[in-house]
Amino acid sequence: MNTAFAKWFLHPGHESISAYYELMDRVVQLVADQTRRAHTPFTGGSDRQIASKVKRLLAITQEGQQTDKVMEEIEQTVMKDSLWISHPSAMAHLHCPPLVPSIAAEVVINALNQSMDSWDQSPAATYVEEELIKFLAKQIGYTHEAEGVFTSGGTQSNYMGMLLARNWACRRHFSMNVQKEGLPFEAGRLRILCSEHAHFTVQQSAAQLGLGINAVVTVRTDDQKRLCIREARAKVHELRQQGLIPFMIVATAGTTDFGSIDPLIETAQLADDEHLWLHVDAAYGGAMLFSHQYKDLLNGLPLADSVTIDFHKLYYQSISCGAFFVKNKRNFRYIAHYADYLNPQEDGEAGILNLVEKSVQTTKRFDALKLLMTFKLIGTDTFGEMVDYTIQLAKETARLFREDPCFEVINDPEINAVVFRYLPAGSREAAYINDINLELQRSFYRSGELIMAKTKQAGDVYLKFTMLNPLNTIGQMKEHLQKIKRAGKAIEEKKGEMQYGYSLPY
Repeated sequence: MNTAFAKWFLHPGHESISAYYELMDRVVQLVADQTRRAHTPFTGGSDRQIASKVKRLLAITQEGQQTDKVMEEIEQTVMKDSLWISHPSAMAHLHCPPLVPSIAAEVVINALNQSMDSWDQSPAATYVEEELIKFLAKQIGYTHEAEGVFTSGGTQSNYMGMLLARNWACRRHFSMNVQKEGLPFEAGRLRILCSEHAHFTVQQSAAQLGLGINAVVTVRTDDQKRLCIREARAKVHELRQQGLIPFMIVATAGTTDFGSIDPLIETAQLADDEHLWLHVDAAYGGAMLFSHQYKDLLNGLPLADSVTIDFHKLYYQSISCGAFFVKNKRNFRYIAHYADYLNPQEDGEAGILNLVEKSVQTTKRFDALKLLMTFKLIGTDTFGEMVDYTIQLAKETARLFREDPCFEVINDPEINAVVFRYLPAGSREAAYINDINLELQRSFYRSGELIMAKTKQAGDVYLKFTMLNPLNTIGQMKEHLQKIKRAGKAIEEKKGEMQYGYSLPY
């Protein structure tokens, strides 16, 4: 063996094992130290300050540096100025605190470095993914005819749902094999329906698939931000009268802002009546499959032709980790492709499983191991309790803010998102209220004390708690309410100083 590079690769030799232990111990210590001192979710560094520090870090030399120096630089530049997503006060986005089993599984995944495209590159890993997909498909309510594949997340999964639906529609309506012949001219008549609160990847995927953003027809929602079925049915008929071809409807089980769940059974009935492909984007709400209290909200999910679920949202897996499912495994033929060096057709005839035939990726990570370790160590009961706790906490938090006249809450949480805004004293113009709420979000981010999102509804600025972390309590939510009130009043006073030219004490 060439020993010149031995310490930098895993092999049975003492030098390799010692180097591995040393570096892994240092990294574990680095993370543990950061965990202990992360009293707030962010340091509050500005973008320019952080960019400047990172630029200095990127001074890469021809000769390698000492471990101590590199670890110190990583600690001071990367760890210190990262968003500490495991802190309970990090509540901006669908960005979860990763479970310890998921973090540990990443070590194994990286060391094994399996490529999940062909069986010969991932012998055991291929079957771990395949069996976990079967387990999850059963939770959805699918039969043995279902299939699925792990993905990088909701964007890829939604793209795959729309890709399969497009190719299915072109074969059904135009007798065209898109994989061989490309899109027919008539494809410009194809239309996709979704709610006005559906994820942006519906439009994005339509653009990437050659259908165009204009192919997406949005449908208004009810007062809980859920798809209005009557409106959707009317849209289908209206489109057909215009000579257009509605071929797909996308329902959302957990919208990004509100966590709203479209009426899945009614949407499935519409899809069946009108011969539409039904895709359900359950990237967010898919975790309720294991809920003890709220699973019924996903009734109708097994009626979908395809389903998206993200595990790096409410399943608490490290990024990235998602999955895509189809009710009928034959529909994967719309993306299957064979390469002699990778997945020749004789492999399939011999019963060899090559996952590349179900994916738009070739090289793909062994992310299934994270979810497997999580379920094996935690159990599905405890996992379901975590999900239920966060939903109940969101409902209590919405009630808490709604009872305070300083706040307006505009959703009744179905999952664990709370959308609200601070209301300044007296009657104020919309622009003034928007400015106050924008400054609230920015000022808390600058302080690093509380990370919340901002969004817009009907042109007005709102704040959002995405309450994924089950370590939060209602007591902490009460503290946040008071902090936001105090900060809001301080911003109002500051605006008064600027307007009237005199100073008010904080």
